[in-house]
Amino acid sequence: MAKASKSALNKQTGFQKWWSLLRPHTLVASFVPVFLGTSVAMSYTSFHFTRFLVMLVACFFIQTSANLFNEYFDYKKGQDDEHSVGNGGAIVRNGMRPGFILFLAILLYILSILGGVYLSIELNWYVGLLGAICMLVGFLYTGGPYPIAYTPFGEIMAGFFMGGIITFISFYIQAEFISSFIVYVSIPIMVLVGNLLLANSIRDLDPDKKNGRLTLAILLGRKWATVLFAVAFLFSYVFEIALIFTQDAPWWTLLILLSLPEAIRAVKRFIGKSSPITMVPAMKSTSKALTIFGITLAVAYLLSLLSRNLFM
Repeated sequence: MAKASKSALNKQTGFQKWWSLLRPHTLVASFVPVFLGTSVAMSYTSFHFTRFLVMLVACFFIQTSANLFNEYFDYKKGQDDEHSVGNGGAIVRNGMRPGFILFLAILLYILSILGGVYLSIELNWYVGLLGAICMLVGFLYTGGPYPIAYTPFGEIMAGFFMGGIITFISFYIQAEFISSFIVYVSIPIMVLVGNLLLANSIRDLDPDKKNGRLTLAILLGRKWATVLFAVAFLFSYVFEIALIFTQDAPWWTLLILLSLPEAIRAVKRFIGKSSPITMVPAMKSTSKALTIFGITLAVAYLLSLLSRNLFM
């Protein structure tokens, strides 16, 4: 991580420290795919509330655990200090005990496993297996001898598993089958979840390079990583809207354009910046853009279903 003013970092107290530790700007990657997969499935089946709730809570626990593992292993590897920008470095900055952070991460993983067991009993063991793979990837993102986060594949893995596999599972536990349509719909979500990680890598490019990482941002360089960041946003909007004409997606899909101003702000806030602290607003805009894009897309499919029911 990088340097920030000590006074600004020390403003957090009590609940704020714990909330910050969860890295709230990343939690959108846990609930957006669940909402989207569920809303698209409503065109094929009735709503299974308990399955939805278990899936949502399990995904929240998995994402939170991954963040806690990230915090713990970054600390153990000496990659955080009391001046770290962002939400990392809470152990050394706020005096949180590393052992307790690790305990919480493991506890939340165990609770996620219970959710997976329930869904496996309700449906089949494939659901539990896919969930277990997602959990393993979450751990290996910063854990193990070769952390995924230290390589150029972090964005791809996060996008595929959180934006894709979680969306597919959320669809499946409602409809009990997988259609090619949900795959098409989820592709932009995969890209945007990956973009959320790319934003983090762009912000931390210099300190990551200093600590021996080789992230995608380091591999491309700041300029081209920012270009890729902008192109990823553009692709997501064009691809999702194109589904209206190629896959008979609802016209309500155009609601995703409500997120476009935040996406533009995210790109603009990276341009010309090199200090991590100056890129924090860009990180927040990236998270907001993904949130609005995902929620409005989910709402679009619910509105489409409501419209068909009203005029049948």
